[in-house]
Amino acid sequence: MRPLPYVDPGRPPLTTPAAYLRWVARRQAGLLVASSVAAVASSVAMALLPYLLGRVVDGGLDGGLSRELVDGCLLLLAAGLVMVVANVVGHRWDVENWMRGAFRTSQLVGHHVSRTGDAVTAELPTGEVVSTVASDSLRVGEVFYVTARFVGGVVAYLVVAALLLSSSVVLGVAVLVGLPAVAGVLALIVRPLQRRQAAQREAAGRLTTLGSDTVSGLRILRGIGGEDEFTGRYREQSQRVRAAGVRVAGTQSLLDGLQTLLPGLFVAGVVWIGARLAVTGEITPGQLVTFYGYASFLTEPLTAATNAVHVVTRALVGVGKILRVLQVPVTGAEDAGAAAASAAVATAAGADGSDDGRAQDLADEPSGLHVRGGAVTALVSADPDETARIATRLGLLGREHEQEAARVLLGGVPLDRLGLAEVRRRVVVAESTPHLFTGVLRDELDVRGGRTEAELLGAMATADAQDVLDAVPGGLDGEVAEKGRSLSGGQRQRLALARALLTDPEVLVLVEPTSAVDAHTEARIAERLTRARAGRTTVVVTASPLVLDRVDEVALVRDGTVRAVGTHRGLLDGAAGPAAAAEYRSVVSRAAADDARAPVPGSEHTTTPVAASGTTASPSPSPSPGTAPHHQPPADLEVDVPAPRAREEDHREAARR
Repeated sequence: MRPLPYVDPGRPPLTTPAAYLRWVARRQAGLLVASSVAAVASSVAMALLPYLLGRVVDGGLDGGLSRELVDGCLLLLAAGLVMVVANVVGHRWDVENWMRGAFRTSQLVGHHVSRTGDAVTAELPTGEVVSTVASDSLRVGEVFYVTARFVGGVVAYLVVAALLLSSSVVLGVAVLVGLPAVAGVLALIVRPLQRRQAAQREAAGRLTTLGSDTVSGLRILRGIGGEDEFTGRYREQSQRVRAAGVRVAGTQSLLDGLQTLLPGLFVAGVVWIGARLAVTGEITPGQLVTFYGYASFLTEPLTAATNAVHVVTRALVGVGKILRVLQVPVTGAEDAGAAAASAAVATAAGADGSDDGRAQDLADEPSGLHVRGGAVTALVSADPDETARIATRLGLLGREHEQEAARVLLGGVPLDRLGLAEVRRRVVVAESTPHLFTGVLRDELDVRGGRTEAELLGAMATADAQDVLDAVPGGLDGEVAEKGRSLSGGQRQRLALARALLTDPEVLVLVEPTSAVDAHTEARIAERLTRARAGRTTVVVTASPLVLDRVDEVALVRDGTVRAVGTHRGLLDGAAGPAAAAEYRSVVSRAAADDARAPVPGSEHTTTPVAASGTTASPSPSPSPGTAPHHQPPADLEVDVPAPRAREEDHREAARR
């Protein structure tokens, strides 16, 4: 069996819930067959117990302690052993069936949601998406948990039918007709139960959405005094979920009660008929014991069948929700020509698409931006939203950019011809707000896998994030708290920068990667970043003079269009014209003044020691007491950057230059 999780969960049909369940069943057909064989062996062994017991009773009454009685007892023991072994092995396979069905579905939803960008939240509430993994995928797995038991019950029912009719036609017909009648009555309750379960599922999904939205916006709600309003909304929706749950519980309790009452009445009727036949001598006492045993045993297949119907009913409701998520279109195009287009870019880059080839130019036709392959290019605008939109368009992030995918070219090939998966591999966009997840720091950094510890530490050094290793107990093997809440804003930002660097894409787009750090840290990051990305195409959205002075080229953007291109010093000196120079100076000077007036919350402001001569000491971070040597950056990454007296003077001086 393949280990979990699956490398590729597959591509299911998205037509109907039944088609989806059949598809999953085919993917684990071998395991289903094995568990069904075990269930059949267990059920047939259990079905033979009443028959063998009846023979033992008749043999003992007729011949006393005889060879026939001993053989009958040995057969009873053998049937019991078969039943025990088959139950133990079959239960293990049943649980594996459940896990594989549930995990495959969870992976499908997770992989698909990661490819839809924000499209899935535009189509469906967040709580609805969360519920597909938290509950609906488990319902899918439950179907395959009960499948083997249902198959075993059907086979046992047929075996018992043959044995009953061979012994007494009257009792055989009574049992074989009465049992389906009981099942039919129980089935009448399933449909209203399904409707009420679907209503409860909808209400619970809305409650989850409301709860997640309230928690994510709790700080804002407190700021505007809206806690009571949203608490009231949550309370009202919670009561709707409770009322829906009560309606489901009422129908479920009726079904459970009838599952006990009707089979009990059925067994009582069979015993009454059998007793009358035994009194008249039409059947032997042993046959009466056999028929009573069969009547009691057949309640098991009845329960299994009823439970299977109940489980499948819930699963069909859940799969309907899962299909709604899977039917949300992915961001960008995935057409048949994606592979050919990808090969064209790879051929231009090198025979195998490796670093040995020429880095490809990146062009954004809507803005007129042209990024030279292998260069570090900065985007500057008086309106940061303009450059941020260009950056997200370069990576096809957001549904609003889907229509423009054909106008963004990598190596002359439109991104919509590459396909989204290939674009994600070649172009990585790190947005300004870092998103961190719970888990081991090593895994948090190495999102694509395969990086060595030296590479992880090198990326951390480039991002000047050695202090993060000290802040997380255990260093690379320590746990990052949910959303990185134990780290400061600047630490989270630098950790996200190191994570982006470790993906080592052909094109790396960084949006305001140093907005939450002090000037000294920013200078070190700018120096190390340009060195680490030398020869690799990099786009940085920033207005910081410290970063702009390190990049190869700067593009000045106004009204969504590139107005001037040059070096930082060239634009300041008027190489692109007096008007462009004035506008550029205005942008970088205002950015410097804004940073000086209002430090970013969560940023790290360090004090750099000043020597007697008035120059600063080396800005390279000093190891704190007790810090392991491997937490320090490699020697070749230490940079001697003059540290200005304050961030405002730093930016103003850069602007004057």
